Amino acid sequence: MRVNFTANTTIGEGSRFEGHCAVHGNLRIDGRFVGPALQVEQLYVGSSGRVKTDIVANVVVVEGVVVGNISAANRVLLLASARVLGDLLAPELIIQDGAILDGHCSIGQAHGDDARRLIEDLYERRAMSETGARG
Repeated sequence: MRVNFTANTTIGEGSRFEGHCAVHGNLRIDGRFVGPALQVEQLYVGSSGRVKTDIVANVVVVEGVVVGNISAANRVLLLASARVLGDLLAPELIIQDGAILDGHCSIGQAHGDDARRLIEDLYERRAMSETGARG
């Protein structure tokens, strides 16, 4: 799958960044990034990219390796060569065949306890309507 991504900031192959990073705009990582957190509008981790941090972004595309949690306001795309160890939180998740993900996923507009309550309430309403139809 070809992804159209224009970065205004790049950590190039062979480069290493350590620390807290907040980028206004789009970031492409083809080198290494290690830190407590990474905040960016859009993130692309290239095939040679190695990232160890928690990520907060609008859109995250992973082709390389990420160790850390990913929270995306819009979408997470894991390409076939992606390797992710961490939890994902996003309204949309796309995983290509071949990608590896080890972590929990929370997908949709409602998350955590809100999602659990919503689904349990829907289940109970369905079960009650089926019981009422039989009785």
